[in-house]
Amino acid sequence: MSESGTSESLLFLTDEQLRQGIEAMYFAYRGFTADPDRILVGLAYGRAHHRALHFIARAPGTTVNNLLDILGVTKQSLNRVLRTLVEDGLVVSKVGKEDRRQRHLSLTEEGQALERRLSDAQRARMRSAYRQAGPEAVAGFRTVLEAMMDPDMRRRYHALREGGV
Repeated sequence: MSESGTSESLLFLTDEQLRQGIEAMYFAYRGFTADPDRILVGLAYGRAHHRALHFIARAPGTTVNNLLDILGVTKQSLNRVLRTLVEDGLVVSKVGKEDRRQRHLSLTEEGQALERRLSDAQRARMRSAYRQAGPEAVAGFRTVLEAMMDPDMRRRYHALREGGV
């Protein structure tokens, strides 16, 4: 979008402009995940492990069911990831005190260190991009991302931002 474009012109995007935006999202996602992927490949982990570590770090003590809802994966898929992280000493799974069927997850010190390393790489990329784009673009970008979320995911996102899960 050129600097001469007005906010009104954004209401009338062509299919070509939308296609370019979709492609930009794909390529940006590749960049956003590239740095952590380089770290993870050396550990024989993938993006699912990274996402699990990220959200467990954001909400220590979260339940497996909550993590399932946030990640939108199957129970079988998440169990495979969690089993590896627990066996490798990165995640601790504790039986719930009030409901013994629940499993509460938290990171070990080693898990926290790995999650921090992965997040530091992504924060550096985001910080650089945000500085380059400027505050108005950052606010607009966040607005676009939130508008693309399904309503339930947007509620979860806001709850996470407010310190809840």
